Amino acid sequence: MSDRDRLVFQLSYGDCDAVGIAYFAIYYRWMERTYTSWLYSHGLRSGDLEPDLGIVTVGVSSGATYHRTAEVFDELVCQAVLDRIGTSSYTVGYEFTCDDELVTRGFMTYACRDSSFTKAPVPDRLAGVLRTLPSPRFDVPES
Repeated sequence: MSDRDRLVFQLSYGDCDAVGIAYFAIYYRWMERTYTSWLYSHGLRSGDLEPDLGIVTVGVSSGATYHRTAEVFDELVCQAVLDRIGTSSYTVGYEFTCDDELVTRGFMTYACRDSSFTKAPVPDRLAGVLRTLPSPRFDVPES
């Protein structure tokens, strides 16, 4: 793990519902922010991959499982982890922790497409960058 593949943030009232519990959708915003910041730290811009890699990526699946509540002013860590690299798609996992306890486990799957949106292989450079992500820390059964 490194500071490149994780973000630390404190929940504010804008992240929570009326009783101060984190609203479920905020996790998606932090997953995307962690992913794009991590890619950028490796010299890649998620919205501008075609000139560098000859592909675009399309989000095709995402999800999150909520293991415990998080409340306003909790400090959370969003850690990106490598779930899978396939031939033309890959999945990045996200482990949200508070005091090193798993709060939420999310994922986003991206498909690689060429300029005409035809299936394309994961470029070697991108696969190499993906392999810098740590393995998941938490053993969470799939639902």
